Amino acid sequence: MNLSGKRIILTGAAGGIGYRLALLLAEKGARLALVERNAPRVEEICAEINQRGGFATPIAIDLSAEGAVEQTLASALQALGGVDMLINNAGLMDFTLFERHDPKRIEQMIGVNVIAPMLLVRAVLPHLLAQNSGRIVNIGSTFGSIGFPHFATYCASKFAMRGFSEALRRELVDSQVGVTYVAPRATKTPLNDDITTRMLEETKTNMDEPEYVAAQIVQAIERDCKEHFIGQPESFFAKLNGMFPRLVDNGLLKNNRIARKFAQSISK
Repeated sequence: MNLSGKRIILTGAAGGIGYRLALLLAEKGARLALVERNAPRVEEICAEINQRGGFATPIAIDLSAEGAVEQTLASALQALGGVDMLINNAGLMDFTLFERHDPKRIEQMIGVNVIAPMLLVRAVLPHLLAQNSGRIVNIGSTFGSIGFPHFATYCASKFAMRGFSEALRRELVDSQVGVTYVAPRATKTPLNDDITTRMLEETKTNMDEPEYVAAQIVQAIERDCKEHFIGQPESFFAKLNGMFPRLVDNGLLKNNRIARKFAQSISK
């Protein structure tokens, strides 16, 4: 897909990956509606893009709020004059013992990571089908293919998005609307707090820079990829887990014990 002139809704635009992704899309000539609950930051990002000669409009909204999906789409359509692509990038992540995970936080994570993006797709899809063109891009995770201990809720949300993307792609097979699912491995972003970062370092987990991940996402979109998994050996283990999960159980055992030590140190 040629991104020049494409009208794109991007959620989570102020995050580590989202910010770099917005800059790259703007450089490619895309017209952007940037969705982010941090109003000052998203306005700052839009100003930066517009000063560089691009086009970006801010939509400062909490996607978990009632009526947020409808308001987001209405604002985007008014600013862009239509929509060619939705990139679901917004997300929340917690590293914790599941028995200590606050029930309200679990609901919030599932709302932001699963329900909001699904409802956004449902809202945008009629416009894409009416013009018989466009693309849905869902940013998942390696954690959507491998269940990592102490990330149970996050994994559940990303498994859900991977399954949703696969089902939707098959549902739209006879249309000109594509679905791309991109699965980064661990990335150096503010989603990782200090304890999570130290755990990832001690377990020698590979972590990519957000600039690299954003470039990979753009490449997947331009190539009309159905799925794109970022990083080795994580991509290999994601496939292996689907066929031989017991092997992955054993492979994660040592790191699981290290991670548990960090998870237990987190206050309830």
